[in-house]
This record gives sequence, C-alpha cells and structure tokens, in this order.
Amino acid sequence: MNYADIKQYDVANGPGIRISLFVSGCTHHCKGCFNREAWDFNYGKSFTDETIDTIIEYMKPPYISGLTLLGGDPMEPSNIKALLPLLRRIKEVYPNKNIWCFTGYEFEKDILGEMIENVEGTKEFISYIDVLVDGKYVEALHSVNLKFKGSSNQKTIMVQESLKTGKTILWNPPEYVTVDVKTNRIGDVG
Repeated sequence: MNYADIKQYDVANGPGIRISLFVSGCTHHCKGCFNREAWDFNYGKSFTDETIDTIIEYMKPPYISGLTLLGGDPMEPSNIKALLPLLRRIKEVYPNKNIWCFTGYEFEKDILGEMIENVEGTKEFISYIDVLVDGKYVEALHSVNLKFKGSSNQKTIMVQESLKTGKTILWNPPEYVTVDVKTNRIGDVG
C-alpha cells in the first residue's frame, strides 16, 4: 500500500487534535473529490513499518485525540490488510485514543453486507474503528455546515456501539460552552 500524506495536528477530520493518514487508492472517483491524486493506488510513498513507527510517535503527546484514516479510501480491499498492523499497534499502545475512518463504502450495505464476509481483514479492521464516516461524496449535496463530512448523504457512525446493538448509531458532536476567561461569563452553547 502507498500513502499520500500524514498530517500532524489535524483539526479538520475529527474532534480534537489528530494525526491523519491519507492512504492512496480509491475506486469510487467521486465528482468534486478534494484529493483526486490519491485515487491512484501507486501515488505517494510506500507504507512501511517505519511509517507505522512514525505515526505511533506522532500520537504520543497526551493532547493528540486519535488517528483519522482518509484517502483515497482506507477501506479499499487492498488497503484493509495493509492497515491492520497500524490499527493493532494504536489500540495496544494508546487504548484510550480513538480512530476515525472516512470511506466511500456504506456501513450497512457494503461493509456489513458483502465486505465483512468476502474481504479478508474487514471484520478485524472495523473492530478497531471508533467512528466511521461512510458513503461517497456527492458534490450536489455538499455543505460547509456539515461537521466532519463533505456531503449530507454521508453518515457519521459510532461503529462499536452499532456492532453491539445491531443497529446504526450515529455520532453527535459533543456540546460545548465558551467561557470568557477575563470575565468568567458563559457564552454560546454549541
């Protein structure tokens, strides 16, 4: 497997400060995709044991919330198996940090339907994913007001909760309160 980029201190692809791995390879070819060069499975650099070590080191600071997998598509069948050693290490070394994954595949239809039975490593892969943003990007449904997704057809799914209950549980952004540190006044609630 190849990867297009690793971003440290990413705040755009999941809550908190994250490490984001952009894998190479995607067969969805969504119109308006922001990362077209990563469609090519040969684009970028080779994903090696050293790459895994680098990501593990980047995740070390306590202020890093977790890892986000994007692409390309991390859930392309040829990428799943290559990412398993990274996912295993993260859950072993940082069990309290979360893993988000963006995929063009749909959770219910594709992943739990065909892929879990027919694509080697899928069941183990999703056992490590905390939140999955699923579905192809649809340019006509794009909105800048969506939290951590590009188009309104995509779902942000709490994977482990969904697997336990047998029904899809959607992630909701946590509410927050702003406080003016000079006056100690509470502002907007999000």
